[in-house]
Amino acid sequence: MSEFVLLNSWGTDVSPFHAGEQAVQQRAGVRDVAESMGRRGIRRFMPEQHREFFSAQPFVVIGGVDASGQPWATLRAGAPGFVSSPDARTLRIAGGALAGDPLAAAWHEGSLLGGLGIEPRTRRRNRVNGVVRSVEGETLQVEVMQSFGNCPKYIQSRTPSFVERDGDAARAQPEIAAQLSSADRELLASADTFFIASANLSEEAGVGKGVDVSHRGGAPGFVRVDDATTLTTPDYSGNRLFNTLGNLTHDPRAGLLFIDFANGDLLYLAVRAEIIWEGDELASFAGAQRLVRFHVHEVRRGRGALPFRWSDAELAPQFLPKLRESA
Repeated sequence: MSEFVLLNSWGTDVSPFHAGEQAVQQRAGVRDVAESMGRRGIRRFMPEQHREFFSAQPFVVIGGVDASGQPWATLRAGAPGFVSSPDARTLRIAGGALAGDPLAAAWHEGSLLGGLGIEPRTRRRNRVNGVVRSVEGETLQVEVMQSFGNCPKYIQSRTPSFVERDGDAARAQPEIAAQLSSADRELLASADTFFIASANLSEEAGVGKGVDVSHRGGAPGFVRVDDATTLTTPDYSGNRLFNTLGNLTHDPRAGLLFIDFANGDLLYLAVRAEIIWEGDELASFAGAQRLVRFHVHEVRRGRGALPFRWSDAELAPQFLPKLRESA
C-alpha cells in the first residue's frame, strides 16, 4: 500500500478545500501544509471516538443559513444522548431547540449544516459538516460530509449544569434590534468566547460547499466594541485550515453567537466581516496574526434561553500570561 493511501484519510484526489480557503491558506503561507493536514485529518465519515464524543455532550453548536442565505450560529441543548450517531455517516440531533433560535424555521431536507461538539471542561472539540436528509419536528438527521477534530487551543475550561427554566423563558420570543444596546456592548467587552458561522453555498465550491461553525476564544476583552454596530476581534494562529476566513473571502456574511454564562442569555449577531491582513492596528491585539472587523446589521437577544449555569472559567493556557500582566 502506498504512503499516499496510508496518509490520505480524505480518500480522494479532490482537495477538501474550496477556492476561498485555498486563497487564504496561500496568503498566509501555509497552503501546502494545510492541504496535507486536510487530507490526513478530514474524513467523510465520523470515527468512533467522535461519534461517542457528540453523544456524551449536553449541547451542540450548530451553524446554518436562513431563507435569505444569512448564516447564524446557534445552540441546541438536552440530556446527553440527544445527539447521536446511528452510523458513521449520520448525525442525529433529537430536539433541544431553544427559544429565540434564529434557525428554528430554516431546516428542511437539503439544508447545509455545520456542527461543533465542544466540551469546555476538557477543552475537547470535534467538527462535522453535512446535509440535512430529514426533518421530523425538531429532530434533524444529517448526512456527514466532513468530520475532523480541532486542537484544544483558546478554549476556556468551565462546566455546565442544568437548571430549571420557568415557562416564560422557555417560550420567550427574541428581542430584535439593528444595533447593540449598552448591555450588549458590556457583555461583548467582557466576553472570553464566541462562536461564528460562515458559509460557501456556491456549486463551484464542489466538495468544499457547506456551512461551518467555529469557536473563538480570548482573554476577557479580546472583543473590541468599536461602536453600536462594529466589533473588531483578533485572529490567532489556529489549525491553519482557514475554514472560516476562506468562507468569509467568498461571502462576508457571518453569524456570531455570544453566551452570557452568568444568566443563560444568548446574543445572536448577523454581521458582515472585513478581514484586516496588515497594518498598525494589529499591534492593538497581542498575538493577533490578522484582525476581523464585524459590521452588525441585526441583533437578537434570547433572555434566559440556555438551561445551564456554568462554573467559573479557567482561562486557556495561551491567555494566562496576559492575565498575570494585568493583575
